[in-house]
Amino acid sequence: MKVRPIDERVLLQVVEPEEKKVGGIIIPDTAKERPQIGEVIALGDDVVNADVKRKPLSEIVKVGDKVLFAKYGGTEVTVEGEEYLLVNRSDILGVVED
Repeated sequence: MKVRPIDERVLLQVVEPEEKKVGGIIIPDTAKERPQIGEVIALGDDVVNADVKRKPLSEIVKVGDKVLFAKYGGTEVTVEGEEYLLVNRSDILGVVED
C-alpha cells in the first residue's frame, strides 16, 4: 500500500537516535523523549493561496531529506506494520544537513 499525503502535509519516517548508555544506566523506552528528526517519504500538494506568498513545498523539502519537526506535531500512522508520522508544512522546522 502506498500513502500519498494531501494538501501541504508530509509523510515522515522517524529516525531513531543511536542509543547511548552513560555509566551503565539503561533508560526505559517510556522515559525517553520522542525523536524530532524524520526522513521525508512523500509530499502532498501545494495549496495555492493568493494572499500568502511563499515557496512551494516541493522547493523546500524533497523525498529523502532529513528534517527537524515540532516536538508534539504530526499524527502517528501505521501502514503495513511500518510506523510513520504525518505532519503539516508548518510542523517542519528545518532541513538537517550533514
